[in-house]
Amino acid sequence: MRNSSSPPTSPDVLLGLYRSMFRTRCFEETVYNLFVTEAMQGTVHLSTGQEAVSTGVCAALRGEDYLVPSFRGHGEYLAKGGSPRMAMAEIFAKATGCGQGMSGSMHLCDPSQYIVPGMAIVGAGIPIAAGLALGARMQASDRVAAVFFGDGAANCGYFHEGLNLAAIWRLPVVFVCVNNFYAVSTPYQTTTSVDTIAERASAYSIEGVRLDGNDVLAVYTAAVEAIERARSNAGPSLLECLTYRHRGHSRFDPARYRPEGELATWMAADPLPRFERQLKELGVGNDRTIAEICVEVEAEIADAVAFARRSPDPEPDAALSIVLSSSGTHGGL
Repeated sequence: MRNSSSPPTSPDVLLGLYRSMFRTRCFEETVYNLFVTEAMQGTVHLSTGQEAVSTGVCAALRGEDYLVPSFRGHGEYLAKGGSPRMAMAEIFAKATGCGQGMSGSMHLCDPSQYIVPGMAIVGAGIPIAAGLALGARMQASDRVAAVFFGDGAANCGYFHEGLNLAAIWRLPVVFVCVNNFYAVSTPYQTTTSVDTIAERASAYSIEGVRLDGNDVLAVYTAAVEAIERARSNAGPSLLECLTYRHRGHSRFDPARYRPEGELATWMAADPLPRFERQLKELGVGNDRTIAEICVEVEAEIADAVAFARRSPDPEPDAALSIVLSSSGTHGGL
């Protein structure tokens, strides 16, 4: 399993990685508390504990590269440049949300940032990412597509179809498996015939790498390499990032299926305090620097909540007006 070796060169990049990770953590903890205390409708799937994966990959993408999030996609959306205000308003089901209050937490999108709506169907984003990469190739663009999915999706037909087509046509796509060891409540080891998901890449003659997904520098470094490979027409890659979600599958899941002591073991490897220690060792950050970032991000998320609260509800007729899009009205996509 690959760990971080040499860090990125710029202190701004390093502090930007921390800011991105903490933004996702703060956003999701705020959303969770709002659901618990205010009985918000629906449910929410949190990526708390997995922030190093979304941050590391998205930081390596260009602004015009495509992102296909998983249904646990808050961190992916935010790390790619999605607006916290629009995401929070969407979860509040407000007209100012990124889906005009009609798509909810699982389908965050932003065409201006080349963020495709997340897919509620497990693994469904994988062939869509291959299609976006094919479109970029046909348009003679050097855009790359990155798609996130869980370990459960690696046992779906979408996974094998998407990787096979991408491999045959050497498409510029990076497949990111966020392996948190559970498909809802089913342990990874009981459903997967191979030791690692990354080794499945060899069946399609593409690059496969297993990473410490709680090490943001390892993820960032591997993502830079995979994206450069894709952009230079050297073909797709599969990154398997080992991490762990701190909460259950959804907000209603108490996660009693986890063995005793497992959560505590992974909490000790929490990517945020781990990266704080790395920053201090590298001489880039100190307690004051990190505290200032946290205060700024907390204010940003509080502003997003205030924006969502004062935003109007969508008009019922709007559900019919946004079904189709005229040419040229869908932003970057």
